[in-house]
Formats: sequence, structure tokens, C-alpha cells
Amino acid sequence: MPRTLSITLAGAATAVLAALAPSAATAGDGATRAQAPPPSASTPSKRVLYRDGHGARHLVDGTWFHRLDPEDAGLSRGFARQAGLAGWSAVAVPHAWNATDLSDASQRGTVGWYRKDFRVPRAPRGSTWILRFESVNYRARVYLNGREIGRHAGAYLPFEVPARGLRRGVNRLVVRVDNRRRETDLPPGRIQSNGRPGGGWWNYGGILREVYLRRVDRVDLSSLLVRPSLPCRRCAATVLVRGRARNTSSRPAKVRLRARVGGIAARSPVVRLPGRGTRELSLRVRIRDPRLWEPGDPELYRVKAAVQVGRRTAGTWSTHTGIRSIRVDGRGLMRLNGRAVRLRGASIHEDHPTLGAAMGPLERAELFQALLDLGGTMTRAHYPMHPHFYEMADRAGVLIWNQIPFYQLRDSAMRRRAVRAKGLEMLAEMIERDQNHPSVFTDSVANELPTRVGAGQRAYIEAAADLVRSLDPTRLSAIDFAGYPSATPSDVYRRLDAIGFNSYFGWYPGPNGQIVDRDLLSPYIDLLHDYYPDQALFVTEFGAEANREGPIDEKGTYAFQREFMRFHISTYDSNPHVNGAVAWILRDFRVRPDWDGGNPKPEPPVNFKGLVSEGGVRKPAFEETARMYRDMSPFR
Repeated sequence: MPRTLSITLAGAATAVLAALAPSAATAGDGATRAQAPPPSASTPSKRVLYRDGHGARHLVDGTWFHRLDPEDAGLSRGFARQAGLAGWSAVAVPHAWNATDLSDASQRGTVGWYRKDFRVPRAPRGSTWILRFESVNYRARVYLNGREIGRHAGAYLPFEVPARGLRRGVNRLVVRVDNRRRETDLPPGRIQSNGRPGGGWWNYGGILREVYLRRVDRVDLSSLLVRPSLPCRRCAATVLVRGRARNTSSRPAKVRLRARVGGIAARSPVVRLPGRGTRELSLRVRIRDPRLWEPGDPELYRVKAAVQVGRRTAGTWSTHTGIRSIRVDGRGLMRLNGRAVRLRGASIHEDHPTLGAAMGPLERAELFQALLDLGGTMTRAHYPMHPHFYEMADRAGVLIWNQIPFYQLRDSAMRRRAVRAKGLEMLAEMIERDQNHPSVFTDSVANELPTRVGAGQRAYIEAAADLVRSLDPTRLSAIDFAGYPSATPSDVYRRLDAIGFNSYFGWYPGPNGQIVDRDLLSPYIDLLHDYYPDQALFVTEFGAEANREGPIDEKGTYAFQREFMRFHISTYDSNPHVNGAVAWILRDFRVRPDWDGGNPKPEPPVNFKGLVSEGGVRKPAFEETARMYRDMSPFR
């Protein structure tokens, strides 16, 4: 029976407002609102769009205002201090200002500004506040009441800024966003040889995920790790709970960590936390007869944790954990709770025809339900997804190949220490953000780097493999690369636990036509296993474009895509070295203005490799794929 996803209507209003927000063509002119009075400020609401995480989060919802700044004159013209609304238009955040703009200029990027007037929620005396941005693409400068309070670069992962300078009454939050990408950004910006903007997916600009105002009562529980250890399938489990306590006041405090895992309570020893200081506190909980997390039976334990200051509860955290173990055996088989896996699925891309990357809860739930209807037990994206996807995967028993957008960088860029450091920082941030999700089974360090490993790439992979091992030894370190038989094997990949190859045999020609013949796919998998016998092999991409009816032997037709999927899945089903295979992609999305994707009759900028169209219509290949996926157990 197909699995179904239980969803709530939390955030539905946000999604509807986003759909009705002005398009990029009107967002910057403000003509209809040029003489509007300043908005009445709202108070952030006590609700969240994903459940697990810090306590005392308040969603900065209601009406925001936006304006484009194509001349990049907003700094000199004082947009951060502007009192009136001339030139601003009402929007709802999350928001992508170019969600429906498919021009070259849209892909190149520009500068945009956001503004929100708000009142601080009621809070105990002595409370301080933090602004949390779940994703801004790409560079952000944050202003509060006319003063800059923080900067950040990089999309897809959250960042926090202390809300210094809050006052009674109305506060004005302004954010300058610049989505003009450079070659050293992650993912990199690129100009193609024809002068048009490149990129692996559309460069949506804006505050792409929600914003929270987070209250801190003197001592903050700034992060929480819940890490289960399961020696064997029938063994007792130990759960490590480790929290980072941060003192926001100048006075020292005596603190301890309290936690409840399932119905079992524990607490750490009391330690002294100096003023403005940070300490890690930890405890362990033993579960004698654990219920295990795995596809088909994803048992979850609720975890509640808090920092206690004397008898007072300060920072709190709520999350879930799943008790499971992941390892690779001596034959290159990944074992989940001691059982060898055979996973199937499709990749997810956060793209919507009217919202761009600024999807709401209902759009995310609809997309994830399609994955469940497909029979998927695994998914992947080119970047860390919205936390909502991870919570849905935890509850549905779907495993996630987690990955940072260290994507298609040239070795000359990777030779720069600053670029490698940026990748390592993003990797560490992803690991910390997602460390409690049982669905996450890899920390993938890169995708589609040059097939011949240069000095810069080697240095990065070595450092990234060591970082994953030190921060997250319970999951697999991994990398994805383009699957070409001529690609020289590299010993540096042997430092990783899992290898994903992107498989387009029978679709793209590849260098010198080496992957034109689809019958070379199975021998290539055997070759990869010979190269990397100790690593778990996964197919991280396979797919063919389909945007029309036509004969089975014509690329780009629904019939060709259906047969392509049947052949590839059959090949992976029959090969003992394949631990999992993920179709590229679940739903059509936008890439770049001149994208053709190997399709003889393309319709740029859309990538039509989706099993579902942009409008949500399931293609014939969806049903064929679902039939084959449902017939296969996730375990060998």
C-alpha cells in the first residue's frame, strides 16, 4: 500500500500570500504603493514551519516589503534607514523576487532589499533576541533600526544574528540581498562561452526560507546533538545527548543539561559557565530493548532537552531521534542495522513554477508525497534542503543522501585555500544542522568535480573526509561524480565511505561518445567496484528528458523516458554492487536560459528529466518507475 504523508496547514497562509506576491516585473517599481503610509507593525507569531529545534522561536510573518536595486544604489541612498514606502511593494516571506522571470538578467542576479516592521513579543525581563534566517540567496547584510548588525554569504543553510538595538514599540528590520554569483561561490556563478549565464539550477534571489525571532533567557542552548549508538541489531542502545550552552550575560552561572529520550530522563553534572562563555554539556541514556528506525518501520523517540540554571529552565530544544546503525562491510555493502540495503528513489529540487525556490509547507508536502507514491526509500538534492523535508523523511522511513553545493568547481578555484575553507565550513554547518535526523545517512562533500583529480581537488577531499569523520562518525562520508569509463580512478576517493556516480549511459554521449551505448552500463559498475572495492557504490543520478509524445526511439519523448528508466532500474536491480539508485529527478525544474539537457526539442530553461511535470502531472515513466520500485524490498 502506498505510504501517505500526514501534513498540517501550518504556513498555508504564507504559501498563499507568496503565490499572490508581485512578480519580479513589478516588485521593484512600487508604483501602486509609492504614497502608502508606513505599515502597521505586527508581532512575530508563536509558531514554526518545522517542528524540531530551538524553543521560543517566533515566526516573522505577516506583510514584508521588497524592492529591487538593479543599479546597486541602495546603500548610498539609505534604503536601510528609509521611513516611507516609496518604491517598496508588499510581499510574503519566503520570497523569490525572480520566481517567474526567466531572462538572462534574472539568472545573472542582482540586488534586492527586504523590510519588515515589527514589535517584540512579550518576554521575561532580561531576555535577549536572535534573528534566525533559514536561507538567503546569496549575500545578506542585515540592518536593525538603521544599524547594520550582521552579514552572511551562502544559501541553503541557516544563519543567526544577535538582534542588538531592539527597542520598545516598532522595530524596523531591513535585509540587503545580493544574488550575483562569483566563480568561487558555492555553487559557483559562471558565464558560458556564448556569453550567457550558466549554472546547474536557476539562481533565485531573495529570502528563500522563513525568518524567526528567537528568544534567549540569559543562557542559550545554541545547539543539540542526539547521537544513538547501536552495536548490533539486538543489542541495547546508548544515546549521547550533547548541548552547547552559551551565556549571554556577563554574570557567571551554574548550569546543567537535562534531557528526556522517550520516557527516560537524565541530567549532566553541574558546571560553571563564565559570563559570555560557552560550554558543552553531555549525558547518556541507555535503552535496553530499542525500537529501531529503518524503511518500513521508522520508529522515532521524542527528545526534550533544556539547560537548567539553578532551579530555572533556560534554553530548550525539542527533537526526535531514530536508533539505527550505518556501516559498510568488506564487500562494499552498506548495512543499516546490520541488514544490507537496496535503496531506490528520486532527487528533489526546491523549485515551483510560481514561487521559485520559496516553497511553502503545502508545496513541500505535495512534492514529498510524490516521492512516497513512487515507492522511494531514498532521496537526494544538490544542497541541504528545507528542514521540513528531513522531518517528513524521518517519519516516513526515507533515507537522505545529504550534500553541500560544492558543485562543478574548477581545480583552479579549489587550489585557493579560501574556497576550500568555504566548502569545509558549509560542510560543518550542514552536519550540525542535520545531525539529529535518522534519515540522513551520508555527508556528501561534493558533486561533479573534474574527473581528473588535481591538486586543489585532492586537498579539499582529504580535508573534507577527515572533517566528516571527526564530526559525524555514525554516517558515511561520500562524494558524487560524473560516470565516465575514461575517468582515471583516484586513490583519494578511497578515503571516503561511499561513492555516488551520475549515470547517463544511453542519454548523453559523454567525452568521445563513451556513454552512448547503454549496454556499457553494467560493465562500468563492475569496473567501479574493482576500483573501489571497499566503498559502497550508489547511483546518484540517472534520467532522460521527456516533454512530448513520440516514438520510443526518439529522445525527449515520454516513451523513450519510460524505456530508459526501465532499462536502468533493471540493470541496477541485477547488479550486486549497487546499494542504491536515485532518479534525476522527481519533478521538472528550471536550469538556465539556454538549457537543452540532451533533448533534441528542448524548451529552455526547463529540465524535463522529471518523472512529474512542473504542473504536477505524472509522466508515463512515473508509473513504470513506481511499479519497479514497489516490487523491491529496501533490504537484500
